Amino acid sequence: MNGTISSKISLKKNVIVLTLVGLALMIVQSVNAATINPEVTYDGDTLGRATFFLFFIGYISMGAAFVFFMSERNNVAPEFRTTMTISALIVGIAAFHYYYMRGVYIDTGAVSTDYRYMDWIITVPLMALKFPSLVGKDAITDNKVLGLGFTGVCFVGALIMISFGYLGETGVINEALGLLLGGVGWAMIMVATGLPFGLYDGLGVDNSKIREELVWSTDALRTFILVGWVIYPLGYLVGTDMVDAGSDGKEIMAILYNIADMINKIGFGIVAWMGAKKASSMMA
Repeated sequence: MNGTISSKISLKKNVIVLTLVGLALMIVQSVNAATINPEVTYDGDTLGRATFFLFFIGYISMGAAFVFFMSERNNVAPEFRTTMTISALIVGIAAFHYYYMRGVYIDTGAVSTDYRYMDWIITVPLMALKFPSLVGKDAITDNKVLGLGFTGVCFVGALIMISFGYLGETGVINEALGLLLGGVGWAMIMVATGLPFGLYDGLGVDNSKIREELVWSTDALRTFILVGWVIYPLGYLVGTDMVDAGSDGKEIMAILYNIADMINKIGFGIVAWMGAKKASSMMA
């Protein structure tokens, strides 16, 4: 009986949250990013049309993923609800930033670097922290690197990766140096979480303590970090003219970043949800 009442209360909370988000989106709609006809605005500009299309699809798909993760939150065991909340936060925050990046592109024809990194400085640490929320505290070791435990290494690594990427992309520091130092942060996250399918266990994870039903999802998250995140340096190389793409470099960079965001942010949440659902069914 108590479980039924608790479930109803949680469901009401989710409905309230989703309603508030819907109202917020309606308010945002009146702020920026006027509606245009891309067939007219980008007539003869295939790259510009593709860039607009992916900004729009990014905004819609992230919003849809937010609703899905929030609606599924109560369909997993209580210990996995934090994972679902983090998944929803990542795509929800990204949806708002994509709305404004789309607006900047429509209004000015420019690809916004600042809105992009505002999104990443919040969502990338959350993506790194989703890993321990899924595998559970028992599977996280007490190993430390420079006095930092698993969470600290992942969080600092994410901040290093995003901060130096921003400095390099905006020309504050040399582009190659920004890429190299940002790569150090990426490596820190992989050292903590490990590599997929037994390539490297990771200093912060005891694989023997990961539930069997979560092993596939854990390796999938590691694969996203190792392979899925490779798309970002490719975009960086083109956008900073380290690889010459002429005047189209910024738009090609935006297309690569948008594809990478949709694959990684939504994909991260989907595989975590799959693992949580499987583990929850085994516990029932």
